[in-house]
Amino acid sequence: MNSINRSIRSVLQFFQAVAFIVFATATYMHSGYAQESTIRVLPEPKQVTASGNYATLPAKMSVYLDKNLSIDREYATVLLGEIGIEPVFTLQRKQAHLSLVRGKQGGKGAESYRLQVTAHGDKQAIQVAANTGTGAIYALQTLRQLVKSQADGQLTVPVCEIKDEPYFSWRAFMLDESRHFHGKEMVKQLLDEMVRLKFNTFHWHLVDDPAWRIEIKKYPLLTEISSKGDYTHMSKGIDPAKWDSLYQHKPGLFYTQQDIREIVAYAAERGIRIIPEIEVPGHVSASVYAYPWLGASSKKAGKLVPGDLYDVTDPKVTEFLHDVLDEIIGLFPGGIIHIGGDEANYAHWQQSEPINAFMKKEGIPTYADLQVWAINRLSTYISSKGYQMIGWNEITGDNVRGEAHIEASQSEKLAPGTIVQFWDGEVTLINKAIAKGYDVVNSNRFFTYLDYPYETTSLEKAYSFNPIPDGIAPQDRKKILGLGCQLWGEFTPTTARIYYQLFPRLAAFAVIGWVDPDQKPTYEQFIQNFKPIEDVWKEKGYLSDQPYRD
Repeated sequence: MNSINRSIRSVLQFFQAVAFIVFATATYMHSGYAQESTIRVLPEPKQVTASGNYATLPAKMSVYLDKNLSIDREYATVLLGEIGIEPVFTLQRKQAHLSLVRGKQGGKGAESYRLQVTAHGDKQAIQVAANTGTGAIYALQTLRQLVKSQADGQLTVPVCEIKDEPYFSWRAFMLDESRHFHGKEMVKQLLDEMVRLKFNTFHWHLVDDPAWRIEIKKYPLLTEISSKGDYTHMSKGIDPAKWDSLYQHKPGLFYTQQDIREIVAYAAERGIRIIPEIEVPGHVSASVYAYPWLGASSKKAGKLVPGDLYDVTDPKVTEFLHDVLDEIIGLFPGGIIHIGGDEANYAHWQQSEPINAFMKKEGIPTYADLQVWAINRLSTYISSKGYQMIGWNEITGDNVRGEAHIEASQSEKLAPGTIVQFWDGEVTLINKAIAKGYDVVNSNRFFTYLDYPYETTSLEKAYSFNPIPDGIAPQDRKKILGLGCQLWGEFTPTTARIYYQLFPRLAAFAVIGWVDPDQKPTYEQFIQNFKPIEDVWKEKGYLSDQPYRD
């Protein structure tokens, strides 16, 4: 009888052990782990192994920070504090409660990481491995969503192993500050939310028709005169002749070059590169207002003609653009410059005798060809400085909105390495850009424009966006670098309005940029995983009455 009982107990123990092993090593992927696991992280990690147990650690804990990760210790202290950790930095890795090390066990990619939380008796620890400081920062952002503070001052963290990396290399948010200026503190606040969600690119729209927002020392009137306006004077149709009297007593609203350096450094600490946008050849009323000789129509009128284009055939204008780019490149080390290129009203070139004479002499058949001619030379100049150029998809000269008179003959080609940001038109335009050898960032306005009302682009519709649309050949998928989501400034004059338009839709685009489109969690799973961040955003006042929940 005893031998039978022992046999039964042995069998039961065997199956219990098997059950524990299966449970402890259950791996939940994007497609389903969120519903089964207590681990809720946004964007969803690539691979999670969770035991269901918890580690308990002191809030004041020893932290080992590998110097090879190149993480600023001051920023690390701030980030750990946001998690609830009071760090005591140590050189003793094995004794540390939390260790952050550089190593290939963190994955192959520059943004990949491995996060392990272990609990073996009295030894409870958190280990982060990454190839770069950015990967380690992302691991800490994941940890930030896992840690729970207890009443006794201890911290609890699920025992788990997370291996993670992004699917897309380009995960961008754009802020338009030409139409309404918001200032350094707002920008830093947005950068903090970007890194929380693992965005890596801040597209900064500093120049457009309403105002010029960045100091250029060689051309001081750009900020002395053209930084005082906003979208208000344009939306009300005020005559440009009255702009001086309207704004002469207002202070300039712009970023000094020192401001720019400060913000660039702040972003870099968080693993975010900043790509500035300097518009060419259209959306240039602010610069032409300061210097009318820049404009095709304005130089003849001696004052701004609203909606004018740069006279790209004038060597003085080329010199101006090169001078501006030189100062911009000196401020932004991210290696990429955005030159706009959208919505050029060719009527201003059509009405210019010197421009038409130039086109005839050079054999440039259409105004779209002239735009590509000018932008191609600009891209060559940018390339000579070791930078890449990106522009909206009109820079290819293709017929974006069915306006036959602006389609280029393609006698001109953009320089190799140019990136095309797709915002409007059919998928055939993406395929044409890829066929010409260009990489593409998908910013389809019907999904990614955050200034659109929720009635037009609901949270669920935003979440349905796929940067790789139907109609892209399998071998061309890699040519789509990722996505950009844009907050244009016409209707965001206040901080409250920015919050309303941006949150919670920014979270949807974070997931879209991070996960494999073929393994993206369902919308219902996204809403569940969004809950911890939703609570934070409510506490911060970012979420109020946005219509995103049923």
